[in-house]
Amino acid sequence: MRHKKLLALILAFAMLLALAACGGQNSGGNNGGNSAGNNAGNSQNGGSDQGDGQGGDTSITLTDMAGREITLDEPATRVVALAPSDCEILYAVGAGDTLVGRGEYCNYPDQVLDAPEVSSGGETNIEQILSLEPQVLLVLSMFEDESWVKQLEDAGVQVVVSNAQDIAGTYTAIEMIGKLTGKDAEAAQVVEDMKASFADLQAKASGDGTKTIYFEVSPLEYGLWTAGTSTFMDEVANLLGVKNCFADVEGWAEISEEEVLERNPDYIMTITMYYGEGPTPEDEIKGRAGWENVTAVQNGKILNLPDDELSRPAPRLVEGAQKLYDFIYGE
Repeated sequence: MRHKKLLALILAFAMLLALAACGGQNSGGNNGGNSAGNNAGNSQNGGSDQGDGQGGDTSITLTDMAGREITLDEPATRVVALAPSDCEILYAVGAGDTLVGRGEYCNYPDQVLDAPEVSSGGETNIEQILSLEPQVLLVLSMFEDESWVKQLEDAGVQVVVSNAQDIAGTYTAIEMIGKLTGKDAEAAQVVEDMKASFADLQAKASGDGTKTIYFEVSPLEYGLWTAGTSTFMDEVANLLGVKNCFADVEGWAEISEEEVLERNPDYIMTITMYYGEGPTPEDEIKGRAGWENVTAVQNGKILNLPDDELSRPAPRLVEGAQKLYDFIYGE
């Protein structure tokens, strides 16, 4: 069980680092509520610059989030998605039935597990993908490799980059995937609902940024890592009127125990998974030697949020923000 727990943690954390690696030029991670509540999807990679259908009633032309023009004769009905966020978006816009293959980290919603698993990242297997006969392969930009992209496109598979790095970029990814699958209206509704939910949370949040929160994305046992600026967690914290106590570090960053104790956060959020044995993630933090004087520990303000709601550019960011709001404001 300990081995399974470690493996699951490593796999989950690997996806966080993968997302961070995609976003070296992120422009919106620390814009907080302004981008969440007001922006309509102004991605830094141009994904929102989508063209109208051309060349017939059913053809689709758009620009993906790497600035590449994509043309399909008709909406895609067979899609392989390597990133968990893209799988989530497909289901959210009502295009889950187009998924014919998924990356090994894709795990939400449960139906996604019915799709065949394919290797991703450095282990991407072209033969695996081609055997599924997709029209579209959705990838993060970090997975883009000219040699196998050309090989896929020569075989008739359109490689589409979905590289959201902030909430505004998430809107763009949703709209792009909706357009790819002929679910434009559904995607627009998902985005509208997200904006309304974020705006509502931002309006209700009474924090003025004086309270601080520490995001623990890897527990002490495996070395502390946190979410700094240019992460969804940081952006949502700002939206909710609290300050990320590691906003001075960029992206997903390794930190020391001493740094956490020195910064003495008012709130702690952990994404550690719990498997029903030993102390819960909250109790493990409470029981750490030297942490008893941390304000969050003294006040019992520790939240476990282990289901990727605030670490993937997908519609569930709203769900994660709501849970964090309820935790901070006691609702």
